[in-house]
Amino acid sequence: MARLLLFGGKGGVGKTTSACATALWLADSGFRTLLVSSDPAHSTSDSLDYPLGPEPTPVVGIENLYGLELDPEGKIQDMMPKMGDALSGGGGIASMLGQDVKQEIDNIKDETTSAEMLFPGLDEAFAFDELLKHLEDPSWDVIVFDTAPTGHTLRFLALPEIIEAWADRLIRLHRVTGGIRSMLFGKKEGDAMRAEMEKFRKRVMHVRRILSDDNLTRFTLVTIPESMGVSETVRARAALAEFSIPVGGVIVNRVTPDIDHEFLSGRREVEFSRISQLSSELELPLTIVELLNTDVQGIDLLRDIGAHLYGDPANPGEGIGPFPIGTELNLMVHRGKWSEDNDGERKIQLHIPGITREDLSLRSDNGILLVGVNGREHEIDCGRPVKASEINARLDDDVLNLTIPPQ
Repeated sequence: MARLLLFGGKGGVGKTTSACATALWLADSGFRTLLVSSDPAHSTSDSLDYPLGPEPTPVVGIENLYGLELDPEGKIQDMMPKMGDALSGGGGIASMLGQDVKQEIDNIKDETTSAEMLFPGLDEAFAFDELLKHLEDPSWDVIVFDTAPTGHTLRFLALPEIIEAWADRLIRLHRVTGGIRSMLFGKKEGDAMRAEMEKFRKRVMHVRRILSDDNLTRFTLVTIPESMGVSETVRARAALAEFSIPVGGVIVNRVTPDIDHEFLSGRREVEFSRISQLSSELELPLTIVELLNTDVQGIDLLRDIGAHLYGDPANPGEGIGPFPIGTELNLMVHRGKWSEDNDGERKIQLHIPGITREDLSLRSDNGILLVGVNGREHEIDCGRPVKASEINARLDDDVLNLTIPPQ
């Protein structure tokens, strides 16, 4: 399971720059890194100056770095395009049912008029589940998550509570009649949908456990040295504490450089008073990034920011780890390891913390090895076609050891 680094704060404070610089630094340090954006603005592609999409995309020219821009709205449109129409009156289901059923539908319609409103937070839910899919993929060493602005991020973290509200509405739909269940979801699909909702709830709770584990997760708050930025950062820290999310530090962007100029010196003095306030209220490590004379866009400038934040790229050495990385990150990170001896025997070591043998599965499909984690399968690159029956698999201290015999 990958180490998860989250970057969050109000809009326009440099979250994306901080996340991209961190991901690039980790990739340059030899860690297989996935940079994920859930910000609807999707400025990650702009920051890297490289186009990304809704699936992990290798950043050409940067070994170990992949990027992904989540598209939860697209998934909503694909999966639930007609839910709102199905609940509407006129020519919809309600017109074909009895008065009692119509009244119940109307009661629900009073609260919701579309699929997105029927299940508030649905976009965050899809983003949450997509994040979990990649977190559980043992191919990644580190996932850097460029979150949406603070309000969206906190709703994202509140998903277990949101899902309870969903469940209540599903129960109301189920209670109306067996006929409406059939019309809405197809025969016997109502119960199947509830079962899937329960599976999803369990996956969400699993992510919440990951997010509250400081051995796996670190949240970095990003802000600017202005009063509103400081206030929102303090509030965000308090909200994250309610969810038991470990916060590792604060990046303060766009600080006025120390230049001998009356206006700039006065501005810098005000900014450092805000920084001092932030430091005293949060008692967290603070890293200052001064305002540059150009936009931070493209690999070279992001590497400069990464070097400022974390020093030279790490040299973690051999083995699976854990490795200490970054003077400011102050993290311990594992990485997957692929090796082959002189006889052609291949060994793969994958770090999957907190997992039990019962939660793991192993099978092959047309020579492709699939490792299942919590019921979701992930393709493992073995370098050649393999059969699962020929592989020796062993789970030792959160490390899955796979031994592939010579051809």
